[in-house]
Amino acid sequence: MRSASMPPAAGTGLEPGFRGVICASFGAGDTAGQHTGVQPRHDLRFQAANHEALTELRSALGRSHVGVRLVLAGPPADIRAAAAAAAECGLQQEEITLLNDETAPRVIYCPHCHTTTKTVRPAGSEVQCQGCATSLATTDHFSRRMGAYLGYSAHAEEAS
Repeated sequence: MRSASMPPAAGTGLEPGFRGVICASFGAGDTAGQHTGVQPRHDLRFQAANHEALTELRSALGRSHVGVRLVLAGPPADIRAAAAAAAECGLQQEEITLLNDETAPRVIYCPHCHTTTKTVRPAGSEVQCQGCATSLATTDHFSRRMGAYLGYSAHAEEAS
C-alpha cells in the first residue's frame, strides 16, 4: 500500500535521480506532520516492514541521488528494519530521521531459541518467550541487526 504526494515517473513510482525527502510510514505511523521545507517529497505507506515493503523502499532509494533524506515513522521494529535497509543502500545515519510510535508493541529477541516475542510491557519487565517459554527480562538495548530489543533469562542467576 503506497501513496505519493508528488507525481511519479511513468511506471517507476519515483523519478530517477530524485533528490528530496522520502517519507515512509509503517502501520499507524504517520509522517504527515513532518515538515520537509521546499525539498520535493515522496511518501510511501506500508502495513509493516516486510520483505515487499523493504524491497520497495530499497528500489526508491536506488533511484535517488546523493543528498536524499529519509524519514521513517511507525513501530520501532519496523522503522529500525527500514533504517537497516537504507544503510545497506548507502544512507548514513545523519540522513535518516526516525519517528518512533512508542505505543506500538516492542519486539523482544530471545538469545536462547532465537525467536522474537511482541509485548506492550516496558523495558525492565518480564515477558514469556513464545518460542521456548523462558521468562525474559526486557531491556532498552536495541539490536539493529536483529531488529528487536534484546532479552535475557530473567532468573539466570537464581539457584535451581
